[in-house]
Amino acid sequence: MDHFASAPALPYKRGMAIFPRPVSPKSAFGDFWSYFRQQRQHKWPLLGVSAAFTYVIVWAFIVDANTNTMPTRNKIIYVQNWDANRSDAAVILQQKIDFAKREAALVKQQKKMQGFADAFGIEWRDEEARNTARRKEAVRQINGLLDQRLAKAEAEQKVDAATAKP
Repeated sequence: MDHFASAPALPYKRGMAIFPRPVSPKSAFGDFWSYFRQQRQHKWPLLGVSAAFTYVIVWAFIVDANTNTMPTRNKIIYVQNWDANRSDAAVILQQKIDFAKREAALVKQQKKMQGFADAFGIEWRDEEARNTARRKEAVRQINGLLDQRLAKAEAEQKVDAATAKP
């Protein structure tokens, strides 16, 4: 068994060429060169198009290979440090402030998107009128709920202060 590869040429070795029988690197390069020596109007545009397609395909594979594979950098998240002894009223007041900021940011983003919709010819005004009325009602209800909670928290705070004094 150790002289399998060193045996005289077997039939399976003769038929195994890298290129098929009528093609060799020399003849392939000769065909390529003879094609470009001929004066044809379409050879340079076709060469450019084929090179562009090849470039796009290779570029797409490179971009795809690098998508979501690179390690992400550490993301720093800043958290507000709150006093542990703050009252419920202070918490509710902060919620009201944060809610107002959120609403202002939402309105700003809606204006930006409406500009994009105008640029692309999308009609948004009818839906915006309906949604604005709904939104105002929801904001009014949320603010009313926060006001009720704030009044209750302030009343509890006054009761706690009154009972703690004697």
